[in-house]
Amino acid sequence: MKYYLIAGEASGDLHGSNLMKGLNAVDPNPDFRFWGGDLMQQQGGELVKHYKDHSIMGFLEVLINLPKIRKNFSFCKADILNYNPDVLILIDYPGFNLRMAEFANKHNIKVFYYISPKIWAWKESRIKKIKAFVDRMFIIFPFEKEFYAKHNFPAEFYGNPLIDAIEEQKAHKYSFDWFIRENKLQNKPIIAIMPGSRKQEIDRNLSVMLEVMPYFDKYQFVIAGAPSIDPDYYKNYLINKQISFVHNKTYELLNHSYAALVTSGTATLEAALFDVPQVVCYKANPVSYYIAKWFVSIDYISLVNLNMNEEVVKELIQKEMSVQSIKNELSRITNDKQYRENMLQKYQDLKELLNNEGASERVAKAIFEYLNS
Repeated sequence: MKYYLIAGEASGDLHGSNLMKGLNAVDPNPDFRFWGGDLMQQQGGELVKHYKDHSIMGFLEVLINLPKIRKNFSFCKADILNYNPDVLILIDYPGFNLRMAEFANKHNIKVFYYISPKIWAWKESRIKKIKAFVDRMFIIFPFEKEFYAKHNFPAEFYGNPLIDAIEEQKAHKYSFDWFIRENKLQNKPIIAIMPGSRKQEIDRNLSVMLEVMPYFDKYQFVIAGAPSIDPDYYKNYLINKQISFVHNKTYELLNHSYAALVTSGTATLEAALFDVPQVVCYKANPVSYYIAKWFVSIDYISLVNLNMNEEVVKELIQKEMSVQSIKNELSRITNDKQYRENMLQKYQDLKELLNNEGASERVAKAIFEYLNS
């Protein structure tokens, strides 16, 4: 089978790579062409464009980059027709991917969506395009099934693929001593700082996160450098600060962390699945934030709280994200044993909710069987 996949960010690259790994297992002769990243490239096939070259977030940022976005649309359409795949597999990234879904549908190419756009949070009207142009929807959160049922569109849940990636990392069982020696860290408990996978997120969040360091001298703070960002970009944040840095080792870092400061997104779920108590800290462009707030229809921004439908982890957003508020919450999860244990117990409930390992393989098998039916 010929598979054309489109992922537009680091999390999509991770999930796309695991799906491709599953397709490699069930399809005796898979042929991949894709927009993604280094992880997808490791599974074989042809990388068309790296997500680093077209990952844009925020209303203002999109407006500024409109010419580049239009050029990518045109190029992708031509590339899909030239490749003529058996199926177009879209991974989240709705602003781009829903346009490609419409295009592929008009050219009689099957469209499968893996990892639903967050239309349950905002732009619910996008359900019309999904119903019109998407043949199969594979979701990764159980609460999404009810949302799609409300709109009379079948969505299939086979579990959450993050569990596979994280359990694989845990299985390595590298010791704490090995990790700190390998990365030239101190022999202190670690507080991980995960400031996002885009430059805009890092610039708005990291400086404030770092200002809490003097209040926690019993710990060492370690920044998780995102694979999508050049390590040199972090240099200004490391000058004259007692802060350590590891690049593209987020899972190794979480596996040995006592607590974490995390921006919203997939990282909040990753920290929970590694059993790391966390504080969610997030500031966006003020204009983009207030526009989004007008349209967003959810009570939480972290995937932990959204899935559990309650405040399991503290969310400090925009003006609430201050040095004092971060300090207060981080003190609770490092010093208040009962508070910490309650959070960890909720994490266990979350894992049960997200199903067992093997989600990527189950989705891959379903895709292959659909294409052969």
